[in-house]
Amino acid sequence: MTPPRGSDFLPPRVLRNGHLQTMLSSSGMRRLWQRSHARAAVHDGAEAVTFTLSDGVRLSGAVTRQKVRQKARGLLILFHGWEGSIDSTYVLQTGARMLADGWDIFRLNFRDHGATHHLNTELFHSCLIDEVVEATAEATLRYLPYEGAPLGLVGFSLGGSFALRVALRAPGAGIPLSKTVVVCPIIDPHAGLRSLETAIWIYEWYFMHKWRGSLKRKAQVHPQHRYFEPRDLRHNMRELTRVLVERHTDFGSLDAYLDGYSVGVDRLAQMQVPTTILTSEDDPVIPVADFHDLNLSEAVELDISRYGGHCGYIQDWRMNVFTDDYIAARLNACAQD
Repeated sequence: MTPPRGSDFLPPRVLRNGHLQTMLSSSGMRRLWQRSHARAAVHDGAEAVTFTLSDGVRLSGAVTRQKVRQKARGLLILFHGWEGSIDSTYVLQTGARMLADGWDIFRLNFRDHGATHHLNTELFHSCLIDEVVEATAEATLRYLPYEGAPLGLVGFSLGGSFALRVALRAPGAGIPLSKTVVVCPIIDPHAGLRSLETAIWIYEWYFMHKWRGSLKRKAQVHPQHRYFEPRDLRHNMRELTRVLVERHTDFGSLDAYLDGYSVGVDRLAQMQVPTTILTSEDDPVIPVADFHDLNLSEAVELDISRYGGHCGYIQDWRMNVFTDDYIAARLNACAQD
């Protein structure tokens, strides 16, 4: 059976606006209609875990075992977006769907996301790929339901960028990835930052509001560390990023840091893991031009839909999402029934 494609997403006319799709994706309306059911399904029997990695970094997550089949179809690992968490609505919604389809799921919190600011003294930044690769390998080792079981990886937005970078490194790290699916990933961080700066004000305000709150929580749980000056939090996104990069990383400059987590131009040409990238033409956060410039290996399916906004893909006013069926079809094709 042919899996759905981005061109199949045709929401009601009133829902075809990219800004509306984007705003609904993180809205209280979506939480109201979908979160309680999805949360109950994903949290039923969930086991919270904290990994202590080889360099002493600690990352948390949660595993939930499926209950609908005698043997799980496989293990799915889920990555949230920037300032999201393992309990973001889109993570819970996707997780609930895949549990219903017979997959065990593992949700990983990136450093300083969710209620994890106390676990590490150093700040999160988007180039911390080594610890995410190691945590993915550890989750696979612990929770893959049986030898040879399919292993899937799904990421959204910045989590999509992390998922692509994990997939690139998976063969060398001994991670037996069967399939990676990413939704609206960040491709070129330079372009993504410029897009946020030139888009309508609500997007930068939204992310800055959440990021400032996260930085304040970090300072509260580690009062012995002076991460920033109070005046720093009054900066815009570009300047605050620059300050923290120069003060707390070895990149030396904002440009070097942004280059550090790019997956643009030729970087996906080496992809060996079967990978699907879904994005939309009307994404107001990630420029669609970034995707047209990619040099992709034969392992990568690039699927650009006309509608969807940034990680929206809302199908109706009950906040059902196209991406649930889209992701499930591609992962289930990897599994033996």
